[in-house]
Amino acid sequence: MTEKETILTVEGLKKMEQKLEYLKSVRRHEVAERIKQAIEFGDISENSEYEDAKNEQAFIEGEILTLEKLLRNAKLIDEESIQTDVVTLGSKVVLKDLEFGDELEYTIVGTQEADPTDFKISNESPVGSKILNKTVGTIIEVEVPAGILKYQIIDIKR
Repeated sequence: MTEKETILTVEGLKKMEQKLEYLKSVRRHEVAERIKQAIEFGDISENSEYEDAKNEQAFIEGEILTLEKLLRNAKLIDEESIQTDVVTLGSKVVLKDLEFGDELEYTIVGTQEADPTDFKISNESPVGSKILNKTVGTIIEVEVPAGILKYQIIDIKR
């Protein structure tokens, strides 16, 4: 089975590399110190601090492995290839909500980098997948639990 590639912007790659470095250089050592201190308290069979620290260590190691795998399969979005006539990965898209008239600007990113609170939506999300390869003026309908949302693509930028 081949591993799925991780589509990232340059910014997303840097953030992921920084998080990995932080986990390896800071968090690993903090947890190792907690484990060492818990062992010094004596009997570890009934030591909740030791159990907590060991669980946290397992979580951090799992996160490190996950990040390493994602980075190993990273494919950068070539910023030069981002088009402005059609929506592609990396595009900044201005959408107009046709019900309320609001305009929102989203960047289309890979799943690992998606963060709606930062206006970054995944190319696999309901809205992201509907607007990929579309042009300015296109109206899309997205089915959500609350009903159907209608958006019009107002602008496409890099």
